[in-house]
Amino acid sequence: MAHTAHVDTFARNNLPPQDQWPAFVFNRPELQYPERLNCAVAFLDRWVEEGRGDELCLISPAETLTYRELQERVNRICNVLVQRLGFVPGNRVLLRSANNPMMVAAYLAVLKAGGVVVATMPLLRAREIAYPLNKAKIGIALCDHRLAEEMERAKAMAPDLKHVVYWGAGRHDSLETLMAEASPDFRAVDTAADDVCLIGFTSGTTGEPKGTMHFHRDMLAICDAYSRNVLRPEPSDRFIGSPPLAFTFGLGGIVLFPMRVGASTVLLEKAGPDDLLPAIMQYKATICFTAPTAYRAMLSKLDGYDISSLRKCVSAGEPLPKGTFEAWRSATNIRLMDGIGATEMLHIFIAAREEEIRPGATGKPVPGYEAKVIDEEGRDLPPGSIGRLAVRGPTGCRYLADERQRKYVQDGWNVTGDTYLMDEDGYFWYQARSDDMIISAGYNIAGPEVEAALLTHPAVAECGVVGVPDEDRGAVVKAYVVLHRDQNPSAELTKALQDHVKAEIAPYKYPRIIEYVDSLPRTQTGKLQRFELRRMAQAEVRPREALSA
Repeated sequence: MAHTAHVDTFARNNLPPQDQWPAFVFNRPELQYPERLNCAVAFLDRWVEEGRGDELCLISPAETLTYRELQERVNRICNVLVQRLGFVPGNRVLLRSANNPMMVAAYLAVLKAGGVVVATMPLLRAREIAYPLNKAKIGIALCDHRLAEEMERAKAMAPDLKHVVYWGAGRHDSLETLMAEASPDFRAVDTAADDVCLIGFTSGTTGEPKGTMHFHRDMLAICDAYSRNVLRPEPSDRFIGSPPLAFTFGLGGIVLFPMRVGASTVLLEKAGPDDLLPAIMQYKATICFTAPTAYRAMLSKLDGYDISSLRKCVSAGEPLPKGTFEAWRSATNIRLMDGIGATEMLHIFIAAREEEIRPGATGKPVPGYEAKVIDEEGRDLPPGSIGRLAVRGPTGCRYLADERQRKYVQDGWNVTGDTYLMDEDGYFWYQARSDDMIISAGYNIAGPEVEAALLTHPAVAECGVVGVPDEDRGAVVKAYVVLHRDQNPSAELTKALQDHVKAEIAPYKYPRIIEYVDSLPRTQTGKLQRFELRRMAQAEVRPREALSA
């Protein structure tokens, strides 16, 4: 590793031992990076230096920023961090906001100042926010004032958090006030290409979320591998999409990919299907990133909107059904570009260019990546076999102080937890998740986390949570609940349990279906048999499917 620019070396000190790292592959000219690299310069400063500072960068309903205007905002935030908040390179900074220009500016400022971003989804509750605050020992948080209630509750649970600065409230101590007093000039910290600049926390398949650590070079690598070789955007493109910037899918698709080529992007705080269509029409967006669920939902609403500006649509976050691909192509003449990524890998590593798509298949390894299917013992399987997906390339898994590193990285390969089949032509076909993660409408939901929230309700004695196939959302959360003896099932109790979960954890994680049972399937040692619950759920779905057929 190169000499770090970090004064606070917590992130580097808590990387896994190097013998537990995956093998990193830099087998293409575009993936060769210098030892010293600050990715904020590559995404932002270079365009101003090259005379393109007056071109549009960020577009939102509230404001529009050119590259030069964004650079000035970023520099002012850098100076606030350093001069007012005692920030030093290597410090971790929590960011909380919906997708808007200030969130992007804060993100880039932390990178430019040599810090480490920890971005969190707006819907998270205090307990979920406190976990990364404590795990990553975060001392500074920048937050949209509309999210202050949960932020303040989380602050009380995080002894390392010294400063919380809000924007948007118009207070004397707001971020905008501090920025107005700060210099518009800031020289990017001379970070190493392998200095940590992002810790992305997973939803967690079991137990606690995992912090995935990514370097400055990784931020460029996902652009120079997937975006450059598969997506192939142009400076004239205007990106738009729904995933939050706290998801690395959203970070890459809505911010990094456009800024890597000097394009522009539309930032929407609300980006559901009913919001995306009018925004595509209004802003003449050309590249859209969202989940299959949203594309399905937009199909019935297309007649009211002119979206002829669109030329590319990327689908990720959950498997893309062949029927959705065909329906979207029929309605728009655009071939949906499927892809699979992982927080551990930072972004998409299997996909296909439009002209190479096979409907129903995820695609082939992105140039710069290698993928294979292996058995339970890690042995390579021949084409046509179903097994575990293993991948390696210029990015890979490095968990923050976590023993689960040994499970994800095996023999130098990242084993993603997905089950796949590779055909004779090298196309990869998704089969299922290998773990207990529920992917619903593009959101990752950990069953054990929903169980933990349900168990805090006084009526619940036991519970088990699994995903149930759903035509609209891919899957929905179903809870099997055993009540205490003095409780009786009812519609009112079901709603109370659902509302309780929404208050305990992010609302999208709540169980849309609750079934009351007398007991749960368990092993002889008392462990919950989720596979048996999944079998029960599948058996209950099939008769309905048969009836509908």
